[in-house]
Amino acid sequence: MSRVVQFDEYGSTENLKIVNVQPPWPGEGEVRVRVMAVGLNAVDYKAIAGGPTVSAFGLTLPSGIGYDFSGFVDEVGPGVTRYTPGDAVFGSKPFEAAADFVIVPEDGQLVPKPASLTFEVAGALAVVGRTAMMSVASLSLDESDTVLVSAAAGGVGVLACQLAVRAGATVIGTASTDNHDFLSDLGIIPVEYGDGLAERIREALPDGQPLTAALDNHGVETIDVAIELGVPLGRINTIAAYGPAARGVSRVGGRGATNELLAEVAELIASGELVLPIDSIFPIERAAEAYRRLAAGHVRGKVILVTA
Repeated sequence: MSRVVQFDEYGSTENLKIVNVQPPWPGEGEVRVRVMAVGLNAVDYKAIAGGPTVSAFGLTLPSGIGYDFSGFVDEVGPGVTRYTPGDAVFGSKPFEAAADFVIVPEDGQLVPKPASLTFEVAGALAVVGRTAMMSVASLSLDESDTVLVSAAAGGVGVLACQLAVRAGATVIGTASTDNHDFLSDLGIIPVEYGDGLAERIREALPDGQPLTAALDNHGVETIDVAIELGVPLGRINTIAAYGPAARGVSRVGGRGATNELLAEVAELIASGELVLPIDSIFPIERAAEAYRRLAAGHVRGKVILVTA
């Protein structure tokens, strides 16, 4: 039998439960992955709560959970040429990843795992890697830029900060004080979020440089502060604000990122050029607890489920 994490009513993470099912079998052009690690994302617990995420993804009950995974190919369907059993891989399977096995098209959201990348980090990478790459690229940052990145210690934020530094920009990142030393070690100027943020950013700006761009991973507070500090709307990107709250700024997420771009991020992490910290690791049986940890905030990097 194969374990699957499911919920059959919306509301609380307490509705998550382990269900035993027959292992799925790959069809034409598909591979079966034995999942080793699952990276948790905010979209997961938003789906459990119900609301816009349900309609956006066409979810029906009962629903699986989990988006990102890593593992190894253990079966291939007819016609598969890209992968063979034993290949270590990572990728995405929306709202099905938290399970012992997932079925993925060989030409779908699946990427070979670098040998030096742990399954835990690889399982955390797909959504945040794609999103960070695309959102940073949307602003065309260079040495002349000073960019504000909110939720800088979170999964998307910490990668976006490092990619912006690699582009030559000066980076100011919002985070709780517990994460300030960590961000400083990555070359990021940390500031605490909350009331008075604009003034703290003014004080943090080196040599009176203006703030020229912003990457919002938290919500409308970041957008409003960036506007207050003179950043043009066209140089603000949000992945956390929707509708009128987005103030008309750009909304570039990870959907346009190719597998090749994701593989590039994975190699940068595997080589030590980028860091994706793992906040905490839970066995799959404690999925509800893991999602509570994520939803509580103040997470450094990613929360992971493991199947073994």
